[in-house]
Amino acid sequence: MSLRRHWNSLFAARRDGELGWYEEDLTQSLGFLEQVPEGERGRIFLPGAGTSLLVDELLARGHELILNDISDQALARLRARVGEREGVTWLRHDISRPLPEGVPDADVWIDRAVLHFLLAEAEIEGYFANLKSVLREGGHVLLAEFSSEGATKCAGLDVHRYSLDEMTERLGEDFVLLRHEHYTYVNPFGDERPYLYALYRRDSRADAGARGGDPA
Repeated sequence: MSLRRHWNSLFAARRDGELGWYEEDLTQSLGFLEQVPEGERGRIFLPGAGTSLLVDELLARGHELILNDISDQALARLRARVGEREGVTWLRHDISRPLPEGVPDADVWIDRAVLHFLLAEAEIEGYFANLKSVLREGGHVLLAEFSSEGATKCAGLDVHRYSLDEMTERLGEDFVLLRHEHYTYVNPFGDERPYLYALYRRDSRADAGARGGDPA
């Protein structure tokens, strides 16, 4: 089964509160976002928007958003909930593949539980190439992934667990670590999931590289 079919089947079969990654309390992510100066958090890219309530909160705060997901089902459900909005770019795309032309630059990239599903080295490299292609100079990145002590599987898939050293190395020398925290998320079924949250600032614009990929 392809990844898109896998995620579509999960979103089609379960309500939001039945999804193992569902997060009703947004305090953890929003607390890190508050570390970004207010004038520097204008447009936010969510590489795996899913049906996250974070979208509603960011819209309520007046942010422009780039909402991406690999799942048609997730995006349809999210779009039905939040409606059509000015300043929102919708993408149905495999975030490990080059982004299509015309995706606007972002001030902040927020990833909760997307990167750790990419296993092949080419997929991981593609993800970070996309991040660097859209994040502006001085922009911020929040990565929240399964930590080295975390579970080895999620949603029926193997995951790549992250240490702070690996996150920092993969972002590269243009990114400065501002804050990190090990955090235990308790999912809707009462299971504990150790995460690593890390916030970085991009100090200088590296070669953005070509986009030019076709929308997935």
